[in-house]
Order: sequence, then C-alpha cells, then structure tokens
Amino acid sequence: MDNNDRLIRLRYALELKNKEMAEIFKLGGVEVTVPEVIQVLTKTDEDDENEEQIKCNNSMFDSFLNGLIIYKRGKQDPKPGKPETAESGPMKNASVNNLLLKKVKIALALTTEDMLELFDKAGITVTKGELGALLRKEGHKNYKECGDKFARKFLKGLAIKYRG
Repeated sequence: MDNNDRLIRLRYALELKNKEMAEIFKLGGVEVTVPEVIQVLTKTDEDDENEEQIKCNNSMFDSFLNGLIIYKRGKQDPKPGKPETAESGPMKNASVNNLLLKKVKIALALTTEDMLELFDKAGITVTKGELGALLRKEGHKNYKECGDKFARKFLKGLAIKYRG
C-alpha cells in the first residue's frame, strides 16, 4: 500500500471533499491546488504508469496528517522552550503506517478503546498490548512496525464507523 492509497482510503473514510483535502495539505505546510488533489487521488494499476497521478511521498503524507490534526483540533500554541516542529528523518513504509495510526488517533481524539473497536468492526482482533506496541516511538524496546494489513483494517474500521 502506497501513500496515495492511504490518502484515498482516509479521504473516503472521513468523507473529505477535494477542497477540504487541499485546505488540510495547506495547514500541514504543503501548497496543493484542488486539481493537484484530484491527481494525487487518482488510482493507478500496478502495471499501468499513469502520468496524470502525482505520487505522494512520505514527507507530503506526513504534512497531510499534521494538517488533519490542525483541521480537526485547531492549531496548538507552541510551548515555551520547545522547538516549533520536530524534524523527522526518512521513514520506511511500515513506519508510515505507524504514523498514520498515531496521527489519526490524535486528530479524531480516539481513545485506545475506540481504536480497538475500529479494528473489531473491520474484523480483526487486536489486544491493548499490540496496539500499544504499534503506537510506541520507533526505537522503544516494545515498538512494533505496523504492516499494511493493520493499516488497511484500521482505515476500513474508520469507514464503517464514519460512513455507516
């Protein structure tokens, strides 16, 4: 699953319009027009190279998730003595899934029980311990990388919850 697919599924689950998507990208610090949003959300086949599609890289996806948090919860004032934003290094695909879980949890103000319920609605049983391992910081001894299956099921659970 690539970042474009993650965006398509997240947009569907949260019923976001193209204009809202562009606004969320802007809040995250990336200028994207509505026609460019449509190009990002264009599905392609594995063997078909579509020149119309804009590939969403990890930093663009991270910016979208940051924008989603601001869009849903409002801009947070920086704490005194703390840097404005923390720079993150290059992410692997699995850690993008971990980031997706963490930031959507923050944006939608989900509790651990809410997240477990989402996984349950999608037909997968996840324990509190497993979920805690997925939400931990990379490098922690109990950190576990989130695979595409977990990310897909989480987004499916969101769609079931928010779209009915």
